[in-house]
Amino acid sequence: MTECFDCDNCKESLYGRKYIQMDNGPYCIPCYDAHFANTCDECKELIGHDCRELYYEDRHYHEHCFRCFRCDRSLADEPFTCQDEELLCNDCYCSEFSSKCIACEKTVMPGSRKLEYNGQTWHEHCFICSSCQQPIGSRSFIPDKKDYYCVPCYETKFAPRCTRCKKSLTKGGVTYRDEPWHKECFVCTGCKTPLAGQQFTSQDDNPYCIHCFGSLYAKKCSACSKPITGFGGGKYVSFETRHWHHNCFNCARCNTSLVGKGFIPDKDEILCRDCSSDL
Repeated sequence: MTECFDCDNCKESLYGRKYIQMDNGPYCIPCYDAHFANTCDECKELIGHDCRELYYEDRHYHEHCFRCFRCDRSLADEPFTCQDEELLCNDCYCSEFSSKCIACEKTVMPGSRKLEYNGQTWHEHCFICSSCQQPIGSRSFIPDKKDYYCVPCYETKFAPRCTRCKKSLTKGGVTYRDEPWHKECFVCTGCKTPLAGQQFTSQDDNPYCIHCFGSLYAKKCSACSKPITGFGGGKYVSFETRHWHHNCFNCARCNTSLVGKGFIPDKDEILCRDCSSDL
């Protein structure tokens, strides 16, 4: 007795017919396509057993339906990108979404070396110094309006030069008498202490720290012999050729302050009127 060889779904005989063997039994071609074939995400038709099927992110396509959304190029054997559910070939993706080099206006291809600055993009070889025309690459640069300079060119072309050492001054610095100085070059004429951020004064256009100025040029208090610099709100009193700090201008006998009061000079001393009347 001949064993039955029928389609597991429609039960029609498969003798002399094409069929596909599944785990649970054989199926004729129409039944296989109806029950197991996937639906093409593009054309919404079944992908028959005799069609080449392409699969991408839970979506199935006929080979001829797997195409670039923009230029209709087949993506079956081409690199592609998915953008907002649309399949795009590399050329269309780059044209639509990749940056354009601000210098040559050509597309900066994904994966290529590039430089981005201030919202603009360059090919690495297109980002060049506006002076020497050499690629800046990963080196430091200085923007100047719409131009970009490597540091050596910028220093040569624009940077001010320190009044003392004559070298370029590219950051920080001190201005004295409308002239630029490196902070480390702006020092006291006397002791060479850096003056940046410190109180200082000048003599004959030369800067001095308070200590050196007091030692070299300031009047000396007749009472304490210390310099009268006038810094820090310090006031002083002068009489003939002598000078006193406000807090040193006191009666030599009773030590009463004589600031704003009458006094009597007695040789090298100054006395209040009460003490002078006792003489």
